[in-house]
Amino acid sequence: MLREELYAIKRTHTGLGLFATKPIPKGKRIIEYVGRLVPNEKAEKSSGKYFFGVNKKWAIDGSKRTNTARYINHSCQPNAETTVSNRRRVWIWARRNIKPGEEITYDYGEEYFEGIIEPNGCKCAKCFGVRRPRRRFGSTSATSKNVRTTQRSKAPSKPAHSKFISLGNNLRVSAHAIAAWSERSR
Repeated sequence: MLREELYAIKRTHTGLGLFATKPIPKGKRIIEYVGRLVPNEKAEKSSGKYFFGVNKKWAIDGSKRTNTARYINHSCQPNAETTVSNRRRVWIWARRNIKPGEEITYDYGEEYFEGIIEPNGCKCAKCFGVRRPRRRFGSTSATSKNVRTTQRSKAPSKPAHSKFISLGNNLRVSAHAIAAWSERSR
């Protein structure tokens, strides 16, 4: 018997996204971010953009299209969050009830926002068409209502001068990939 999926990949104004096909209750595990484990040193040298850091040594290369979780987009008001297990597995959980037809999103984190999203403008549903001031994480100001409850890896971020940027929420991308992505966005 085939299992009916909770989600489907559909086109969005930013490319492709993952959408709920059925109601997803708060606290439900939605999908696993899958791929082969690669050493962080290898991820640093790569031009890929689907690396998810799980600890100080390892990242998941989620670039294969069979990794359906790679289609989950960023949002400043996410309806999902990520958890890294002690077995180097990454799960996406519903942080609130998600309606059928609603896009599944999570916050990619401060470093990703500042390095990739902010220079080109955030295109999430909350911000689309609005040029917002810089978010201050942990702030309770009107421009930053984002409260982080995501369990993160204890892996430290790389310094800003590194060729490898450890993106918030453990997403990682090389400086080469950021430059290529920025060039295509123009």
